[in-house]
Amino acid sequence: MRLVTYQSERGPRLAAVVADGFVDLNDADASLPCSLKELLHRGSGILRTVGHAAEIGKAFDPLTVRLLPPVPDPQKVICVGLNYADHARESGAEPPTEPVLFNKFPSALVADGAPIVLPPISQEVDYEAELVVVIGRAGHCIRQVDAMHHVAGYTIGNDVSARDWQLRKPGRQWLLGKTFDTFAPVGPAMVTADEVDPGALQVQFRRNGETLQNSNTREFIFKLDKLIAYISRVCTLQPGDLIFTGTPPGVGFARKPPIFLQPGDVCEVEIEGLGVLTNPVVSQKP
Repeated sequence: MRLVTYQSERGPRLAAVVADGFVDLNDADASLPCSLKELLHRGSGILRTVGHAAEIGKAFDPLTVRLLPPVPDPQKVICVGLNYADHARESGAEPPTEPVLFNKFPSALVADGAPIVLPPISQEVDYEAELVVVIGRAGHCIRQVDAMHHVAGYTIGNDVSARDWQLRKPGRQWLLGKTFDTFAPVGPAMVTADEVDPGALQVQFRRNGETLQNSNTREFIFKLDKLIAYISRVCTLQPGDLIFTGTPPGVGFARKPPIFLQPGDVCEVEIEGLGVLTNPVVSQKP
C-alpha cells in the first residue's frame, strides 16, 4: 500500500494511492486519523482498516492537490553517513567500522515537487540519493533480530548537502551543512514494509536527465536491522521517525570537475519499487 500526505483547505490530509487517484482515508472512514504519524501510533493492526477504506473510498485526481512529505512532522530525522564503501572511498575516508550518524532538523523537509532552495551563503550544494526508513513502532535498545518489526515502510530522500559548510567550516559543520531549509526532500509516498525488499533496491540520482548515481542497497555496509538496533541504543525511536540510510557513490563534490546544483536544475531520485522523487532547484529570493 502507498500512503501520501497532501495539503487541503482543511489542513494536511492522509490518502491512499489507488489505481484511479488518491482516496482520502478520513473521508472514507471517520475513525481513521488525518496524519500518518498518528496512524502509526495506533499500531500495525490499523492497516487492515486502512486497506478497507482505500477500497471503498471515492478517488480524486492527484493533480488537484499539493503533496506534503509523507510524514511532515517527524520527531527525528536521523541520517547515516558513509554507508556504501565506494562512497566512503570517493569521500577520502575508509569504510567505517560502526555506523556514522548525524541528523537534519525536521524544518529541512520538503515534498515531491517542492523546490530545493540554494542559499546565497553556500556555493557547493550537492545531492545524495537515499532510501529512507519510516519507523512504525517505538523502541529503545531494540534487538537486531527484532529491528525490522519496527519499520512501517519506506520512502525516497535526497540528502542535499552544502559541502563548503559541511567540510570546510571550522569544526566541519555537518549539522549546519545538512539542514538548510529545503535540504531534505522526501516522498512522494510511503510504501508499506510488506511490499518492499529493502535489501535489493536499485537507487539512482539524475540531474537534468543525466544519471549521476546508480547503485543498489545490496551494497550497504550496515544493513537496516543493524542501523535500527544501533540507533535505538542511543535514542528511543518513535513512530514517524525518518532514517536516511546513506548514499551511493557518484556525488557531485567527488567528481572531477565537481558538479554542484545550479538554479534551473531538476533533481530526480528513483528507487526501485518506490517511485521517483522530483525537485526543481531555485535560488533563494532576496
